[in-house]
Amino acid sequence: MKKLIKRIGSTLILLAAILASAHKTGACTRVVYKGPNNTIITARSMDFSIAIPANLWLFPRGIAREGNTGENTVKWTAKYGSMATSSWDIATSDGMNEKGLVANMLWLVSSEYPEFSKEGDGKKGLAVSLWAQYALDNFATVADAVAEFKKEEFVVVTDFIPGTDKYTTVHLSLSDANGDNAILEYINGKLIIHHDPSYTVMTNDPIFEEQLAINEYWKSIPGNIFLPGTNRAADRFVRASYYIKAIPQTDDTRIAVAGAFSVIRQCSVPYGISTEGFPNLSTTRWRAVSDQKNLVYYFEDALSPNAIWVDLKKLDFSETGKVKKLALDRNQIYAGETSSQFVDTAPFKFQGI
Repeated sequence: MKKLIKRIGSTLILLAAILASAHKTGACTRVVYKGPNNTIITARSMDFSIAIPANLWLFPRGIAREGNTGENTVKWTAKYGSMATSSWDIATSDGMNEKGLVANMLWLVSSEYPEFSKEGDGKKGLAVSLWAQYALDNFATVADAVAEFKKEEFVVVTDFIPGTDKYTTVHLSLSDANGDNAILEYINGKLIIHHDPSYTVMTNDPIFEEQLAINEYWKSIPGNIFLPGTNRAADRFVRASYYIKAIPQTDDTRIAVAGAFSVIRQCSVPYGISTEGFPNLSTTRWRAVSDQKNLVYYFEDALSPNAIWVDLKKLDFSETGKVKKLALDRNQIYAGETSSQFVDTAPFKFQGI
């Protein structure tokens, strides 16, 4: 035990220098549960320093979209229908499409996007508000998405969050019904893609490569003896990595979904918390859990007394289907499976530049 305590102390000292550079981060966590018989579930929390109203949207196939970056913009038609969570009804921040592909956008202060010209010089642009939606519209698997993104036929373009002086700086995680995973980040103006089924956890800063390195320090320390307990991104990464494997691995959907929810709740930030010296440490606003085997999307608002869920198999994703919304942005309360409560609604306008 003395040797273990000494090793923990040494590890903490080594980690201190790494973590010191990561203290000004927003907070979100994403974790993928892999159970037997292809039970794949992706859970994420949305943590933000200010209120970030969310609504759930049904987008059918066949919607014509563009990247909202002026004349020099990418254009496409949605191949797949999707169930998306919006932020302020100007961006898709989370969602699952009808093939079980899940896209999650999380904050990454270290993001630095490429230069872009609206006048038509260079590559076409895609507004960051559409990054997750582009993936949901176009890909059935992570491998398909990675192959296309590697071509770099367009660049992601960012802008200020409305009403703030803060640029939107995010990275994108993708997971599919086969258990494959990818993390996409723009670092120093270059697209970096981490693609491996083992990449089941993502938080915020530092960059994903350094998150993996930090997690390596903790693998030699038994999680049932000691785990880092703060709300910082690096600590949440370690806890999520440990707990997602420690909970029961089962194909019982009820237990598997409950387990995924328990892990993402354990990594959430208590409501209203603030920490001196950590201005961007953020309250958890909502949580989403995507059952990719059964195509069920669960949503839990921090200010709501219960979680709700949507069975995507009950939604009309056909090209003749309607865009529909389940409004949540005014603290509306629902119960249980809510696919029948979506209302025909004109689609929101994604923020452009």
